[in-house]
Amino acid sequence: MPQSRIAKNQSLAQFEAVNSPEGLLRRYARGRVRHFAPRQIATVVGSLALALLVSPLIGLLTLALVFLGEAVDCVVLRRVPGALARGVPVARLIVFSAVSAGFQAVTISATVVIAQFTAEGGEASLFSFSFLAAAVLNAGVVRRYHPLATRVRIAVYTGAAIIGFAAEVLVQETGAGLIYNFFGLSMIGFISYVFLRFVDGAERRRTEDSRSLLEGQAALSRANRDLQASQDEVRQLALVARHANDAIMLTDSDLRILWVNEGFTRQKGYRSAEAVGRTPTELLSGPESDMADLTEIARRVTSGESLRREILNYTRAGETIWVEAAFAPVFSPGGGVEKVIVVDRNITEARARAAELADAKERAEAGARAKAAFLATMSHEIRTPMNGIIGMADLLAEGALDRDQKLYTATIRKSAEALLKIINDILDYSKLEAEKLTIVAEPFSLAACLRDAADILRPQAREKGLFLDICHETPLPERVCGDSGRLRQILINLLGNAVKFTEAGGVTLTTRALPDAAGVDLVVTVQDTGIGVPAARAGQIFEQFEQADAETTRRYGGTGLGLAISRQLAMRMGGGLRLVPGQPPGACFELTVRLGRETGRSAPAPAAPPAQRAVQPMRLLLAEDNGTNRLLVRRFLEDQPIEISEVLNGRDAVEQVRATQPDVVLMDMSMPVLDGLAATRFVRSMAVRQPWIIALTANAFDSDREACLAAGMDDFLGKPLRKSALLSALARAQAREKPLGPPAPDGLSEGPTPAPEASLWKSPQESGTTSGRSIRSFGR
Repeated sequence: MPQSRIAKNQSLAQFEAVNSPEGLLRRYARGRVRHFAPRQIATVVGSLALALLVSPLIGLLTLALVFLGEAVDCVVLRRVPGALARGVPVARLIVFSAVSAGFQAVTISATVVIAQFTAEGGEASLFSFSFLAAAVLNAGVVRRYHPLATRVRIAVYTGAAIIGFAAEVLVQETGAGLIYNFFGLSMIGFISYVFLRFVDGAERRRTEDSRSLLEGQAALSRANRDLQASQDEVRQLALVARHANDAIMLTDSDLRILWVNEGFTRQKGYRSAEAVGRTPTELLSGPESDMADLTEIARRVTSGESLRREILNYTRAGETIWVEAAFAPVFSPGGGVEKVIVVDRNITEARARAAELADAKERAEAGARAKAAFLATMSHEIRTPMNGIIGMADLLAEGALDRDQKLYTATIRKSAEALLKIINDILDYSKLEAEKLTIVAEPFSLAACLRDAADILRPQAREKGLFLDICHETPLPERVCGDSGRLRQILINLLGNAVKFTEAGGVTLTTRALPDAAGVDLVVTVQDTGIGVPAARAGQIFEQFEQADAETTRRYGGTGLGLAISRQLAMRMGGGLRLVPGQPPGACFELTVRLGRETGRSAPAPAAPPAQRAVQPMRLLLAEDNGTNRLLVRRFLEDQPIEISEVLNGRDAVEQVRATQPDVVLMDMSMPVLDGLAATRFVRSMAVRQPWIIALTANAFDSDREACLAAGMDDFLGKPLRKSALLSALARAQAREKPLGPPAPDGLSEGPTPAPEASLWKSPQESGTTSGRSIRSFGR
């Protein structure tokens, strides 16, 4: 805060302080004590006159009385500042000082009465009344500082005048003398009243003038300060407007330029003199400008509307630039548009970058579409021959083979299933990347899900001579809500890796369930006694296409996608997957997932899967362009009472349905001339007995299945085709039963897991576990 402002504020505060009741009392007390001696001049002169004219004793008596009153009053007033400093209330001190003032007035009045009574024949009347008038004037001068003391004194002096006048009557003053004295006393009183009123008014006006002067000085200081702040703001705004990088124009109500800043010259190339007087449209438009849009902008701005618009400008050199123009109308007191402020920001580079980003986004989306098309094509093209390999291997395995032939057949099936798992991993990972893989929430038996996953890996563990333990550290809830298929997929991946990378010993799956009011946190650890994970590679094994090392890849195979997919699935299920450090021998993985509680009444446990139903005689139309697949279907159904007819494209399939009206159609999705979806729509539109249509396709995406059902198909079979799946689908067709849901992923157990499951499993003695709750695949 400036020093002058502080000084003015302090002056006004000091003025108010000295003119407050407390301040006035301080000034009154200080003034009475300071002027004690001058007030006694008249007292001494009067006492001397009485001593000479009446008697020395009377003179000394009056002098003593006056000094006594003054002394008492000054003693009281001298203690006032100290009492105020101690916090004594001002009102109380005003009363005390008024009492002392009254006492002082009584002593003076006593001297006047004594003089009046002791003088013979009324000679002392003028002297007495003059002394009394002087006392009244002295009391009235300090009225503003202590009104109560003044009123007390004047009341006492008035009483003294009355007593003095009565004394003249007692000394037998003549009638004319009494009249003269009465009028003289009245005139003295009136003159004293006029004088005191004038003095009081003058003092009051002086005080008000002083206050007004100080307030005026404070107001002037504020005005100067506001003016200085306004000037500083105007100076800063001028600096901002003049040196801003954006182009700034000030126009009149007709959009004619009044002023431009230096940024306008740098951006547009026009000097101020070249721009003033012209409109922005006249100055900055060109061949490619949208004149209709510019006219609309001008109309809306001149009508008082604020706008922000991207506009194409031409510079003085003829170059085109894009600007983001902000129009801000300034209104006159009457409400009309007086001026318009236009701020142009050059966005040419920003638009170019936005166009590049849009192009890059389009290229990325095109790449994603190409990737999806590639994956769909790859899936179809690989699954089609895989259908023949796996199907023929299944047929070979059912025949009478010698030992070597069984080995060769098993090797073919194992290699084909490994290749199929690689395909499924790549498809799953692409779905996760595209955010297309959904996690469902359905009731299931947690214990049965864990058991099913272990059962799938038991044959492999048994072949390698490994144990496979399941240990429960805490009881498992009987039923939970979640995606049992995806949980089973993660467990199969972890257990499969553990079995694959373990040569001796075995694998232990340990569970810990942590229930709360909303659900269950499931913690599963998979510990093996295999080769483990090198510390240097521990951070990379969850990345796609990463394995422990190149030697591991060559020896054990695989894509390196299993753990990456499992971790992302675990995260989608509200948990995670990590490698637990420092758990030799082998590797230890910890899986956490969040499962919900089953709401409402528990659903009844599903019945055990029924035995394969026999297929009744039927007429079957096989629409398939691949000869291997047609041969496979014929071999699968050669021992069934089914009449099979074959076509190689969708158009022939439509004609065959119209001609022969088969019971069931196995419809491949991808065929020449007319694909399976279009053929199905044609069939559904025909006025014939409608067959049961089963999709037969190598396309593995969920969207493919949805497209088949939307086209009017009744069931869906994916490739590689298994004999059991085909027979089940034909049995459903004869019973007219829709499938309950999408087929389970390859390698996972199909159908819901049964609910009944013992919450505590007792381990056999040879398991070697310490928890006492486990199942071992076999005793070693």
